[in-house]
Amino acid sequence: MATDLTDFGNWLAVPSVVCLWAAVLLRAPGALRSPQQRGLWLAVATAAAAMTLNLPDVVSYAMSRGPGYAHTIGLVRNLIGVLSAGAVLFFVAATTRGRRLQRTACVATVAWLATLVALDVAAPDHGTHTMPPVGDPVPSLAYWLVLISAHVVANIVCVALCSRYSCRTESRGLAAGLRLFGLGTALAGLFWLAYLLKALFGSTWAMPALPLLMNLHGLLRAAAILVPTLFTLRRTCADIATTWRLWPLWRDLVEAVPHVALNKPRAWRVMELLWPPVPRNLLVYRKVIETRDAILILGEYVAPGALEEARGQVTGHGVPEQRATAAALARVLKEARQAKLDGVPGQPGEAAALELPAAIHTSQEGGDLADEARFLVDVAQAYAAPATTRK
Repeated sequence: MATDLTDFGNWLAVPSVVCLWAAVLLRAPGALRSPQQRGLWLAVATAAAAMTLNLPDVVSYAMSRGPGYAHTIGLVRNLIGVLSAGAVLFFVAATTRGRRLQRTACVATVAWLATLVALDVAAPDHGTHTMPPVGDPVPSLAYWLVLISAHVVANIVCVALCSRYSCRTESRGLAAGLRLFGLGTALAGLFWLAYLLKALFGSTWAMPALPLLMNLHGLLRAAAILVPTLFTLRRTCADIATTWRLWPLWRDLVEAVPHVALNKPRAWRVMELLWPPVPRNLLVYRKVIETRDAILILGEYVAPGALEEARGQVTGHGVPEQRATAAALARVLKEARQAKLDGVPGQPGEAAALELPAAIHTSQEGGDLADEARFLVDVAQAYAAPATTRK
């Protein structure tokens, strides 16, 4: 059982490292521009580097090159690991705006690194750094205690603060990232606590699980750093879907009231998505604003009471109120558009006769644009249905 656990953990090493590096590369452009994300990115990047040097194949290759080469790889791996622990503290401090903790993280990291180098130089000639199942740690017990202390302290502080602030933040993305990062850090903390038990008491019962703990930690940290990308992707997909559904209604209304549109409608709506005329993150906003403006203008071509009459024709058939309102609005919009295209004179000042639902005004009053977009999607669906044409 223990052997199977170790084998599975070792098998997970390469996927974990690949996921870490993929996350690091994907997030590099945005993270390096954002002070709040820079510490997290650095923590994951250094963890990826340390775990790369700890891959079984890399360790075997280093050992085959001789004791001196293996020693260099081991020392560099440990130093990068301590740098990762310091970056973890810095990330948590930056997220929680703890300037004192940021300074403490920097000072402690430098002290840990300098102490490790000094202890390595003071130790007798040795090869790779290791803590064998039997025998003394290499290069020394003091070296390993300093290394373990750096990771344990950083991990405990990180888990505590991630747990606290993930419950306080109103940002779902930040909360998810903190929880994933905190969980991954907790697994890394268990990894180093097992090494501490081995160093102080010679306990080896937890050693078979260490590869699994470390590599699961890598996967969770990769997921944590990708949370903003996943949230952005989800928002982009939602915007694409909303734009696709709004486009037919928007095109018809803009055709009747062209001056409300910032850009002329394209021949095919797929072109609107592949080559948007405005920045992609503003595409839904422009469609909603222009659709609403067109609706307000077409209100001049709607007779007073027409909306209530249309609502009465679609209400009472088990249709939810918002959908009934959307269907009624779609019906009068179709008639108002046709009247405008036929050259029927409008009635300036009578736009209020359309009696636009409150949902149409949300963005003007600082409300939720998403609510307005959802309502207009309902209008667009009803507008495309044959039933919106009055018989």
